[in-house]
Amino acid sequence: MIQPPRFEQGITPVCKFQKSLYGLKQSPRAWFHKFSKEVKKSGYIQSQANHTMFIKHTGNGKVTILIVYVDDIIVTCDDMAEIKNIKRWLATEFEVKDLGMMKYFLGMEIAPSRQGISVSQRKYTLDLLKKTGILNCKVNSTPVELGNTDRMFK
Repeated sequence: MIQPPRFEQGITPVCKFQKSLYGLKQSPRAWFHKFSKEVKKSGYIQSQANHTMFIKHTGNGKVTILIVYVDDIIVTCDDMAEIKNIKRWLATEFEVKDLGMMKYFLGMEIAPSRQGISVSQRKYTLDLLKKTGILNCKVNSTPVELGNTDRMFK
């Protein structure tokens, strides 16, 4: 912190923050501003549809995507060497912690498979049922069975 020039001679000391402090309302905005500035300098283009997504096309036809959600950064790319480079670069610019392959995100369970990536909300659904107290409820059939919907309208 430094005092603004007009207050240096003042009786009451007033300070101006040179960077935001963790926990203040403007901290996330200041962090994202710095992050997006650095990412754009590195050749990424900010998506017009989603301002928290950054895309970079390399000369060899590879695509790298960074997605930011609060203080999490999802890195995806079709080149493992590029992912290692991004992680190394991010570690030099920001204080980051590599959590490895993504397992859970926003209540979704993510699992790689041979066919691609499987996304499920099984854990979220079970947690919701447990929270509402209906996890062990008894199963009962509904009045309208599948295929017999015409009875419902008679």
